[in-house]
Parts: sequence; structure tokens; C-alpha cells
Amino acid sequence: MLNKAYEFIKRFIKECYRELIILFIMALLFFIELPYVIYTPGGLINLNKRIEVTEEYDSKGSINLTYVSLVKPNIPNVLLSKVIKNWDLEKADSVTVGDDSVKDTLKKDKYTMQEAYDNAVLAAYHLTGKDIKITKYHNYVLYIADEAKTSIKEYDEIISINGKKVTSLSNMKEIVNTYQEGDILDIKVKRNNKEVDTTAKLYNTDDGLKIGVVISTNIDYEEDPKINIKTKSSESGPSGGAMMSLAIYNKLTKEDITKGKTISGTGTIDKDGNIGEIGGVKYKLMGAVKKKSDIFICPKANYEEALEVAKDYKYDIKIITGNTLEEIIEILRKQ
Repeated sequence: MLNKAYEFIKRFIKECYRELIILFIMALLFFIELPYVIYTPGGLINLNKRIEVTEEYDSKGSINLTYVSLVKPNIPNVLLSKVIKNWDLEKADSVTVGDDSVKDTLKKDKYTMQEAYDNAVLAAYHLTGKDIKITKYHNYVLYIADEAKTSIKEYDEIISINGKKVTSLSNMKEIVNTYQEGDILDIKVKRNNKEVDTTAKLYNTDDGLKIGVVISTNIDYEEDPKINIKTKSSESGPSGGAMMSLAIYNKLTKEDITKGKTISGTGTIDKDGNIGEIGGVKYKLMGAVKKKSDIFICPKANYEEALEVAKDYKYDIKIITGNTLEEIIEILRKQ
């Protein structure tokens, strides 16, 4: 039996070796990924369907998050990026930090996305006067500087420094600034659900004293009315914060700021409602136009670029900008 099978396989390879070589080459072309990232125009995520608030108000229009699409950097797609106008090829190391891979960067972007959404909830609830109380802070280490002298590891959750509880990045800076360059700080962290004692040596920079870590702060909170935000595993990054906060605000208030329009946009947000710069505004605007948005919202820092893209492509879309959530709402009221 085995001999017959062996003879059949040998005969098949001998008769079909050309086709097998072609299939092998095709597999190499499509499955081997090159060290690049390929950006393409994105689309919209309707946040009306992602956010659930008890006793929420209805909306005639929609508030949408815009995103950038990525295609696999295999050989055919890299070649296509040379001829397709809106496919932009970038080296992978230009969008990652240090030794991080693209996969590592996307994993860390999950933490920054959660931070942005937490900030979005806080900003919207505070602006509408709804009840919200922070019950716990989680400060995760995402990056460690090359010059840092510390036993802290990435993804550690910082609990305290020299016995003083850490609540946020600004709070951590305040604690650190009570010490001097060269001091070795005892830092308690949570690692793999266990508390671990670590140390870090303080060093001076142009921006003040540092222990050499970058953190992302996620929060637990109690709110009234209750809110539930649905996300997908493929989503990451902080650039949806501003639109998320705007959509939450619209759910919490009787006034419908959409006025029946399709509103889309992008921008980070902090807990005080300040809107910050993002990347990829070109592709996000293209996605908004493709999906027939009436209004596109972007941060001040990205506004001129968005206007230039709209002019170059002769887009018929209203582009607005503002520094804060409250400012954007006031502008939308006048549309």
C-alpha cells in the first residue's frame, strides 16, 4: 500500500513539477510580507451603533469614526502601491518605536485606544453634567527609554513610587519631581497579576527628571446613566477619542447636534475635552467622502492638510475644526 502511494506521488511530481513550481512561487508572492506598511483610504464606523446608554436620546443623523485601511505588504501589493495613486508605501520602522514590530505597536495601541475612550466618556459626562466617578486608575508601561536604568518591564502596571500611590502621568511626574537626579526609587508594579518590587534610577533631561517610561492610563468608573461601548479586536489607537466623546454627548442630551446629517471625523481627546493631533488625516477624509459624509471634523493641527486634500481632489464636504469638544459642538449647532 505504501509503495503504491509512493509511486503515485513520485509520478505526480514528475508529471506536474512545472505547475507545482508555479504554485510555490505564487505562494511566496502572496504570503511573504515585506518590511513595509501600505496605507489606503479608510471608511466609517457608525458610533450610534457602538454606544449604548440607558435612557439615551435618539439621533436623526449619525456620528462616525473614520479610520485608515492597511493592506498586507506582500510583493503584489507593494508593486500595486507604485501605480495606485492613493496607496502609500512606508517602511515599517517609520511607524514603529525602537525595536517594536508592527504587531507590537498595534498591541500597545490597544491600550491608548482604551485610554482615549475612557477620556471620551469623562469629557462627555462632565460637559453634560451627568454623574461619573473615577474608582481606580491603571497605569500601564508601554515603552522604556534606552537610557533608562530600571527593572520595570513593558506592560507592567505601576502602582506606587516609594510608597506613594500613582494615579496618572501628571501625578507620577509630581512624585518624581520631589526627588533628585541619581536617586533610586522603589517602584511597586503589577506583573502577570502579581505585585512585584522594581527600581528605577532618576536621570535629568531637557524635559525634567525621568525614570524612563511611557505610560497609558486606563480608568475604572461608576457612571449614571450607564454606558456600554462596543469595540472590535481589529481596532486600535487613540484617534477615535474625539468622535467617541461627541457621539456619547449626543446620546446624553435631548438636543440632536447631527440635525439629520452624516458627521464623521477624527482626533484624540483628553479627560478635559481637549482635542489633539492625529496621523493619516488624508486617508480618513477620503474614507469620509467615499461614504458620503456631510461634515468632516479634524484637529486644528490637521486642518490645513485636510483642506489641501479636499482642494486637490475637489471634494464637496464641509470641514470643521476646533480645540475642544465644547467648541466643536458650538460649531455644529450653527451648521
